[in-house]
Amino acid sequence: MTLTTLAAAAADPGPLIARAALFGNPTRTQARLSPDGRHISYIAPRDGVLNVWIAPYGKLDEARPITQDTKRGIRQHFWSYDNQHVLYLQDQGGDENWRLHSVSIASGKDLDLTPIAGVQAQVVGVSPRRPDVVLVGLNDRKPEWHDLYEITIGSGARKLVEQNDEEFAGYVEDMDLAPRLAVKSGADGDEMLVRNASGGWDSLLKYGPEDTQTTTPLGIEGDGRTALISSSVGRNTAALVRIDLETHAQTVLGASERADVAGVWAEPRTRRPQAYLVNYLTSSITPLVPEVKKDIDTLTKALGPQFELASRTLDDTKWIVVVDDPVTALASYVYDRTSGAVTKLFDQRPALVGAPLAPMRPLEIRSRDGLTLVSYLTLPKGSDSNGDGRPDRPLPLVLNVHGGPWARDAYGFDAEHQWLANRGYAVLSVNYRGSTGFGKAFINAGNLEWAAKMHDDLIDAVDHAVREKITTADSVAIYGGSYGGYATLVGLTFTPDRFACGVDIVGPSNLATLLASIPPYWKAFFEQLAQRVGDPRTEAGRKLLAERSPLTRVGAIAKPLLIMQGANDPRVKQAESDQIVAAMKAKNLPVTYVLYADEGHGFARPQNRTSAYAISEGFLSKCLGGRFEPVGDDFAGSSVQVPAGAAFVPGLEAALRTRAAAD
Repeated sequence: MTLTTLAAAAADPGPLIARAALFGNPTRTQARLSPDGRHISYIAPRDGVLNVWIAPYGKLDEARPITQDTKRGIRQHFWSYDNQHVLYLQDQGGDENWRLHSVSIASGKDLDLTPIAGVQAQVVGVSPRRPDVVLVGLNDRKPEWHDLYEITIGSGARKLVEQNDEEFAGYVEDMDLAPRLAVKSGADGDEMLVRNASGGWDSLLKYGPEDTQTTTPLGIEGDGRTALISSSVGRNTAALVRIDLETHAQTVLGASERADVAGVWAEPRTRRPQAYLVNYLTSSITPLVPEVKKDIDTLTKALGPQFELASRTLDDTKWIVVVDDPVTALASYVYDRTSGAVTKLFDQRPALVGAPLAPMRPLEIRSRDGLTLVSYLTLPKGSDSNGDGRPDRPLPLVLNVHGGPWARDAYGFDAEHQWLANRGYAVLSVNYRGSTGFGKAFINAGNLEWAAKMHDDLIDAVDHAVREKITTADSVAIYGGSYGGYATLVGLTFTPDRFACGVDIVGPSNLATLLASIPPYWKAFFEQLAQRVGDPRTEAGRKLLAERSPLTRVGAIAKPLLIMQGANDPRVKQAESDQIVAAMKAKNLPVTYVLYADEGHGFARPQNRTSAYAISEGFLSKCLGGRFEPVGDDFAGSSVQVPAGAAFVPGLEAALRTRAAAD
C-alpha cells in the first residue's frame, strides 16, 4: 500500500479545520483581573495585531483597546497593584531583548520603562505592599548578568537596588520588593543564598548538578521568615518545600512519587500556599487548605478536571480559570468564590467551537532500557471506531518532538495535534529522557545523550506505534522545533531509513557552534549545558559535540527535508540552518529552506505562522499523502523567503509568485 492510499484508507476525519482558526490570532486570550476586581483585561487583535484590551468587570461588551502595537503583537501582560496601569513586555523581531512597558488605563499613555537598546528586561516582581513600582532585572552594565532596579510605573524613574557583582543567576524578592534569595550556578552545582542582616549573602542550600533542573526557589512568604522552594534534594521528584530562612529547617508540604510538583496556588496577600499541582499523564490539584478543596470541587463539577487558575483579585474572591482540554480550545471563565458561580467569559478561538477536534490519549511507552516514556497520541476523528486507542487501519504518523529539551509535552489542547490529525495523520508526542516533570533521574538520564539514548527513546516510541498497528514503518515523518528541530535533523542523518521525511524548525545542526553562540545572559546556564550536552572546553567534549551534530553526517540524508528559521533567533542562530543547507547543496541533496527576516525562536506574527504551517502541510502531504488546505491568502503580509527548494513543496512557487505580485 502506498503512502497516499494509506492516508486515504483512514475514516473521514470531518471537514478541514482552517489553518487560520488554529494558528491565526486568537479572538481573545490571556484574561486578567485587576487586583481590585473592577476591570478585566485581555489580549485581542486590533487592526489584525494583538493588543491589550480592557473592560469594566461584568461588561465585556464595553471593552476598548489600550495599546497600539502595529507590528509583532503583544503576548505577555499583567496588572500593576496600583490598579491604574497594565504592564506588558515586547521585543523587536524576536530578538528576546524584552522591554517593559506600562500603560495608563485612564489615558492610554504608553511608557517604555526600559528604553535601552540591546538590553533584556526581566520582571522580578510586583507587590501589593508597593503598588507603584516594579522590580526589574537589566543587563545594561554587563550583558551576562542582570542588575536589579526599582522602576516607578507611572514615571519610569529607575533606581539601582542590587548590582549583581556576585554573578547570581537570579533573585527572589520578598513582599517589600527587597531581594532576599539568590541563586549562584557553578560546575559543582547550584547554591541558594539568603540575605543576612548586614546586607551580605549566606548559604541556604547547596545541591549538586543532578538537582539543578529540579530544585529552585519559588517565592518568599508574606511574613518574610519562610520561603517556598521546589526541591529534589534527597529524593527523586521535586517536592514543594517550606524552608525557614533563619534556621534553614525544611518542611515538605506536597510531593508525588511519579512526577514533580508542577505549580503552586498562593494566596495573593500572604503568598501562603493553598494547593499544588502535579502533572504525570494528566494534571491534578491537591488542596492544602480546606476552603480551596471546596473551590476545586466546585470548579471540577462545573468544568471538569482540566482547568488552570490564570488570574485572581487581591482579596482572592474572584478567579479567572481556563479549561485546557484536548477538545476544548481554551475557554475562559470567571469564578466567584463567594457565591460559587462559574460564568463563561469567552472562547479563545470560537471558530473551533463545534469543529471536529480529536481526543488525545495519554500513553506509557517502555524504552529499550526500561524507562517509562509518558507520551500523547491523537488519532484522526472517526479513525478509531471501537475507542481502543488504535486506528481501524494503520495511518501515516507524524512524530511531533517537543523543544527544550528541558521541557515536556502535556495533556490538553494542542493546535498542532489537531491540525495534523485533521489532515489524516496519527500524531505522537513523546517525553523522551531529559524531559522535565518526571523527576531528576529521568532528566539526568539524558545527560550527554543528545543523538544517542534521547533519540533511541523516539525510535522506541515509533516502534511501539508500528507494533500496535497505529502506523507502518515506512510512513512516519519527524517534525519539531528547537530541540525538536535538532531531533528531526538527527532522525534524517543518524537513522535515515526510519523516517519518510522531516520538518526542522529553528533546530541546531552543529552543537559546537550552538554552544559557541548562546546569548551572553545564558552564562549562568553554561555549566549545565556543558554537563548535559557536551563540554566544548575539553578535547573529549569537542569530539562528542562533533559526533552528535547532524552537520557531521549530512551526506547520509536520503529523505525530503524542510528547514524553517527565524533570522533574529538569539538561541539557535540563523547560521545553524544556513550551514546545513549549504552542506546539502554542496552534495546536491534536495532541501527546502524557509526564512523569516522578522522572526526569532519561533514565529509570532500570524501571517508568518500560517504561511509556515501552509508550507509544512504541503510538504507533509507530498511525503505522507494526507489532506492539504490550499494556500489561499496565507502568504499575504508574510515576510517568508525561500532561499532554496521551493519546487519541492506543492504550490509553494505559485504562492510566492502570487504574494510577489500583490506586493
